[in-house]
Amino acid sequence: MANFLIAALYKFVHLPDFESLQAPLLERCAANGVKGTLLLAEEGINGTIAGPSEGIAAILGHLRGDPRLAALVHKESWSEKMPFYRMKVKLKREIVTMGVPNVHAATMAGTYVKPGEWNRLIDDPEVVVVDVRNDYEVSIGSFNRAVNPCTTSFTEFPQWVREQSAEGGLLHGKPRVAMFCTGGIRCEKSTAYMRTQGFDDVYHLEGGILKYLETVPPEESRWSGECFVFDERVSVVHGLEPGHYEFCRACRLPLSAEDRASAHFVEGVSCPHCHDQHTPEQKQRYAERQKQVELARQRAERHIGVRVELKKAAKENP
Repeated sequence: MANFLIAALYKFVHLPDFESLQAPLLERCAANGVKGTLLLAEEGINGTIAGPSEGIAAILGHLRGDPRLAALVHKESWSEKMPFYRMKVKLKREIVTMGVPNVHAATMAGTYVKPGEWNRLIDDPEVVVVDVRNDYEVSIGSFNRAVNPCTTSFTEFPQWVREQSAEGGLLHGKPRVAMFCTGGIRCEKSTAYMRTQGFDDVYHLEGGILKYLETVPPEESRWSGECFVFDERVSVVHGLEPGHYEFCRACRLPLSAEDRASAHFVEGVSCPHCHDQHTPEQKQRYAERQKQVELARQRAERHIGVRVELKKAAKENP
């Protein structure tokens, strides 16, 4: 039985006093058994939290009690296990980091396209469909016809746009562009950036891939593969059911069954993506950590995340 409600949320809105929101929000989450990560910045709020349904309702009610966040929209899914190990409320310069000044997603974002209308848009051969997620996310699933910018960070996206806007590039001549991402937040900022570069016909999937997978029937879907998510579920499929990927505990990249069958895969230590990127000393530490995980598993205890919670408790009770 799924016992933990997961809520993914974001909103671009002017929050000049965002720093003062941190402590009350963290306190309210702790009181309601809610864990995850929330980012606060002058441009808004972003994050994913999980907990008992009444706890999530309490946090959403707390947020929407601020008139500026009254219209906050969230997406829900369920998990049998708590997908997070602690609660973090971080103060940031941006709630999704692009590194380009004066890109105001709250007022400059492109045209929203609802999931039920998305297929018709991306089926148009005159529309350039762009996946604005990072390369490792795209690698496990994307929409048919979608272009992969092959970025390792969202900060690389503006450079890709500049390169593809040159003669011979995919964006030369400023065609109609449809963009999508996991939950919609990167799309709002990317379409706002595109508009600063003179693109008038830019669209983005409202609610992101998650809302599409939640609402569009599989038989009508243009989606192939699975959708990476930033918690212990690793990936989800249609209906937001858990997917088939696992994390590499050394590099945090998603691993398929084929990856785990590789000679380079050593649970908790290395995988085909990172086997040659860590020193022998690092691998030894990872192996010791994995040993402790396995011992905890044999005792039916949780290991990952416990160390962080013990350190926190030590600080609070010196």
